[in-house]
Amino acid sequence: MVGLFGLIALCSAYGEGAIGDWGALHLRQDLGAGPGLAAAGYAAFALAEACGRLAGSWLLTRLGQTMVLVAGGLTACAGMLAAALAPVVFVALAGFALTGLGVANMFPAAMTRAGLVAGPYGVAAASTLGYGGFLLGPPAIGFLASLAGLGTGLTTVSALALAAAALAFLAGS
Repeated sequence: MVGLFGLIALCSAYGEGAIGDWGALHLRQDLGAGPGLAAAGYAAFALAEACGRLAGSWLLTRLGQTMVLVAGGLTACAGMLAAALAPVVFVALAGFALTGLGVANMFPAAMTRAGLVAGPYGVAAASTLGYGGFLLGPPAIGFLASLAGLGTGLTTVSALALAAAALAFLAGS
C-alpha cells in the first residue's frame, strides 16, 4: 500500500518538475509568447498550487483524502491537457493554473496516507519514490520532445495525473 501512495506522489511530482523546467519553453517556442509572458506560466502554476495548499486542510476535512487525491488528479489531467494542446497562450496559462490547483494537495495527502499505513518508514519510502518523479519528469519530457514535440511530451503529465487519480480511487476502495 505504501508503494501505491509513493506512485501517486511520483505522478504529482512529475508534473511539478515538468512545468518548472518546460512550461516557459512551451509558451515561448510553441505558442510565441514573449519572455515575460512565458515566465508567467510557472507563476500561474505556482500561485494556484500555493492557493490550493492553503485550502488543503479545509478540503481534506470536507472531502476526505481519497476524494482530494482523485479530484486533484483529474483536475491536473484536464489542466495539463489544456496547457499542452492549447492553441493560444492564455488557454495554456489557464491550463497551468488548473494543473497547479490539481497537484497542490496530491503529494501531501499521499504522504499522510503512507504515514497512516506504515508510520515514518512509510513516509520515507513513499517520499523517496515520489521525489523520483520530480527527477524523472524533466528529462523524460525532453526526450519525448525531441521525438514528437514539446506539447506531446507535456501530455505525459496528464497521463500520469490520470493514473494518480485511478490509483487513489483504488487505494480508497
